[in-house]
Amino acid sequence: MTGLRDKLTPLLGARTAKALAGSLDIHTVADLLRHYPRRYAERGELTDIAGLEIGEHATVMARVEKVTMRRMRNKPGHILELVITDGQRRLSCAFFGRPHQHERQLRLGRTGLFAGKVTAFRNTLQLANPEYQMVDGDDDTALDDFVGAIIPVYPAAAGMPSWSIARCVRQVLDTLEREEDPLPREFRERYRLMDLFDALHNIHRPKDHAAREAAEKRLKWDEAMAVQLIFAQRRFSTVSRPAPACGRTAGGLLDAFDRRLPFELTEGQRAVGEDIAADLSGEHPMNRLLQGEVGSGKTVVALRAMLQVVDSGRQCAMLAPTEVLAAQHARSLREMLGDLGQAGELGAAENATKVTLLTGSMPAKERKQALLDTASGAAGIVVGTHALIQDTVSFADLGLVVVDEQHRFGVEQRDALRSRAANGGSPHVLVMTATPIPRTVAMTVYGDLETSALRHMPAGRSPIKTSVVPVAEKPAWLDRAWQRVIEEVRKGHQAYVVCPRIGDEPASNANGGDRRPPLAVLDVAAELAHGPLSQLRIGILHGRMPPDEKDAVMRAFAGGNLDVLVATTVIEVGVNVPNATMMVIMDADRFGVSQLHQLRGRVGRGSVPGLCLLVTETLDGTATRERLAAVESTTDGFELSRLDLELRREGDILGAAQSGKRSGLKLLSLLRDEEVIARARERAQEIVSADPALERHPGLALMVADLVDADRAEYLEKS
Repeated sequence: MTGLRDKLTPLLGARTAKALAGSLDIHTVADLLRHYPRRYAERGELTDIAGLEIGEHATVMARVEKVTMRRMRNKPGHILELVITDGQRRLSCAFFGRPHQHERQLRLGRTGLFAGKVTAFRNTLQLANPEYQMVDGDDDTALDDFVGAIIPVYPAAAGMPSWSIARCVRQVLDTLEREEDPLPREFRERYRLMDLFDALHNIHRPKDHAAREAAEKRLKWDEAMAVQLIFAQRRFSTVSRPAPACGRTAGGLLDAFDRRLPFELTEGQRAVGEDIAADLSGEHPMNRLLQGEVGSGKTVVALRAMLQVVDSGRQCAMLAPTEVLAAQHARSLREMLGDLGQAGELGAAENATKVTLLTGSMPAKERKQALLDTASGAAGIVVGTHALIQDTVSFADLGLVVVDEQHRFGVEQRDALRSRAANGGSPHVLVMTATPIPRTVAMTVYGDLETSALRHMPAGRSPIKTSVVPVAEKPAWLDRAWQRVIEEVRKGHQAYVVCPRIGDEPASNANGGDRRPPLAVLDVAAELAHGPLSQLRIGILHGRMPPDEKDAVMRAFAGGNLDVLVATTVIEVGVNVPNATMMVIMDADRFGVSQLHQLRGRVGRGSVPGLCLLVTETLDGTATRERLAAVESTTDGFELSRLDLELRREGDILGAAQSGKRSGLKLLSLLRDEEVIARARERAQEIVSADPALERHPGLALMVADLVDADRAEYLEKS
């Protein structure tokens, strides 16, 4: 009999086990059985071809509509060309090498599963040398891999097509032993959940859709509980530590700042400010996520929180992901505070504090002074990158850390923060993001943080129009884009051109050479300077420039001494140039929905409407074009975050791509399973409150270890 922790080699043979390990990172029985079908095909039903992604390894069930055999033009041999269809859209397949061996199987009108890497050839989607298995033949062997009318279609890889995975799963399930269920019986009865043994059988070999749905329900609970138990343990750990209580001080800096504000706070800013003020007054660490649209006023909310802490006699640290952004924040805070932030200078207000910038690449003399100001407490607000929480930086009395824009802490960095408050306590933490996050994602990805949202934009923000520029289909549109840039500059405005890559590094290609490398700042800037924008003043900005150069370029652009800034995503957050009214994003398909939304938030910040052009070579009908169309269709970040979830593969949300690990979520839908996630969160809180280390729940502890291994748990901690 087979157990979930058994290795696959004795069961499947060394060759198959090696293929699964190499192509899909599957090593044990549990890994294989948790590699769930991506979808299910009904025998006789065709797969929707729309939404295929160039570069992905896809499996479709389709009908052969056209078969052509022709000689190759430049070398001896033949090509077998196929057109397959789902009844709506078509996909071409090309067989090289020995195409005649496929003729007997691939006859007109036949239906089969076709698997391969999606590429583009002459502006049409194509599978080159796909693997296939016909499912409408008379021979029984073709049908042996599929038990019933419902055919599982697995996430596959080259050399390991879906039907081969199905065969491996069948072999393992036939010998799987029923083990003790990790979910307690009362838990399964309370929520009417199938046991794990039956769920694993019914997810892979369902006799009907009711059995498949019951299996999915159980396995989703496993995923939700595993993640929520981790966060419940983290919350328990957090609230058990002390923190400096920083209550409101009448007549202090915060009151003086509020009296001088040249605008009314929005209703959202006031409400969130009250929540944060209450958290800061408590004796346990605040851990709050503040989300809001680009330009919704998060910085003002954060500054008011920092002033409350400074009023109580403690310090604040504001962490930014880049030195450019740190310098921008320091300038912005000083401007907002005026003489209230000029302690030690002529003309400072009586009770002023000091805003200090501290980065790793500052000149030695300036850095030494910044370190002294931080250690002595002279600086009430210290702004910098993650270098702020290194051992060499000491604070007199750190009360609050503000983390800007998705800056992810490593576990060691979090531990370093926890020890920075006085008397062995932990500072309060406020994390800000301009990416609106649906409630279920906040509960899952930021599960140890309370969440607040700013949904209303301050008065005076201008609208932004977004358009897709599909250069593969309409190359002349790119020429028109550069003409629009010239028109904006002639009106006295400025423009950004954003590229995915700098250009001084080796061009990596995630798609194995099928796509050209992403466009680079250095290359595009040179082409524009000698081509369509030769009459304009062009500047360059990217993350590997020396800090003083970056600062000089930003100052030149902000001061109107440059017409066009060609940059990487270093301008994504924090950069504020109201005169910039247009943005051209090159290779827009290389960016995520949220990133595109944040980037375009750099324009339309003044009194003139903004324009953002998304330039792409991707073809109509692909998933990427759907994403770009979604960004084009709305500027509502909260709506976009839901659209983004609908378009992404479930599970990507935990950051498998960024962490380099497989995601812990495979079935759980953060969009559609809100009730499961909320109940799991509730139940996990109850369990951990009574049993923090899960010593009395060994099954749950094991489930956490199985579903969210050490690498994934570390990634979750960084979120």
